[in-house]
Amino acid sequence: MNKVWPFSLNFLIFAAVAFISPFLVLYYQSLGFSGTQIGLLAGLTPLVTMLSAPFWTGLADQTRRHRLIMSATLGLSITILIALPGFSAFVPILLLIVLFNTFYSPVSSFTDSATMHMLGDKKELYGRVRLGGTFGFGIAATIAGVFVQNYGIRYAFWGGALLLFLALLVSQKLVFSQTHTGVAIKQGLRTLLVDKRWILFLTLALAGGFALAANNAYFLPYMKELGTAESLMGLALTIGVLSEIPVLFFGNRLLERFTVNGLLLLAMIISGVRLVLLAIVRTPEAALLLQLINGLTFPAMWIAGVAYADQYAPPGMRATAQGLFGAMVFGLGLAIGGFIGGPILESWGGQAVFLIYGIIVLIVVSVVALLQQRWHTVAQGSEA
Repeated sequence: MNKVWPFSLNFLIFAAVAFISPFLVLYYQSLGFSGTQIGLLAGLTPLVTMLSAPFWTGLADQTRRHRLIMSATLGLSITILIALPGFSAFVPILLLIVLFNTFYSPVSSFTDSATMHMLGDKKELYGRVRLGGTFGFGIAATIAGVFVQNYGIRYAFWGGALLLFLALLVSQKLVFSQTHTGVAIKQGLRTLLVDKRWILFLTLALAGGFALAANNAYFLPYMKELGTAESLMGLALTIGVLSEIPVLFFGNRLLERFTVNGLLLLAMIISGVRLVLLAIVRTPEAALLLQLINGLTFPAMWIAGVAYADQYAPPGMRATAQGLFGAMVFGLGLAIGGFIGGPILESWGGQAVFLIYGIIVLIVVSVVALLQQRWHTVAQGSEA
């Protein structure tokens, strides 16, 4: 299997994310948007992701035109990014961001689905392919921070558009599974959503998206509260990304040691603890130090989640399963986190955002773990 193409694609799409996602809230603030407006932008648009990602991936599974659909969504995303800095009013910005999420939402799921197919019987090496995203984000984050400080935030969107254009070219080398069962999109989603095992898995994915909302949308505003320069913000993002390298490289061993569900639970516990610790520290240096454990949060959760979705997806529904997983993380999870984060940030500051989010994540993980244990015990009793 040639890992160069999926590795390169991960590099480019995550480099584009480094130019766009961390600076969105700062861009909204520069336009004078209120906390309520920022919360609406951060929370409403992921709801679009929740609906559109499973739609596009389900349509691709049903029609077996994965590459065509992925190319179309990438092309439209690029067009929107180019146009975005030309607007400053709230309504046009809202519409463009909604459209961007509509088209960009399935890109990561398509990439993961193709990667798992191309890995064949070496699926446990997914983490090493995903390292491309780590290197892409880490390198681009530092460049983006300096770039924004010297030229302004709007140029970050154009840089992201250029990177996505390169990603569009590379994506033509992906190979997708052509297994087809004729399952309709709605029927396929219903099959997954009535499975208790999938319900708990998606609940953890929801908590993962909620934690990610704090890190993606509110980490840099919190660093700004602590008096951090933009260049140092880029360094903080780079440190966090570099911490992913050992986790992704040895992801196969982590999956063997903890299983997909065990690694998912562990990653979510560490995520909650890290958020609480970020609320406690009050200096940029301490926040930078906590970035060292970032690799054990979202990256470890994503490795486990992608492996779970691929392993337990019904025949012919691997892209659909990945799309649903991505929709819960980048859709509903980010939406809930975005909706409540804006008003909290405006009223009480970033410290309150991280404290509240961390406590909620830890509560959700505890409840899911207890339910899993209870259902497992009941199942064992039934077999006996």
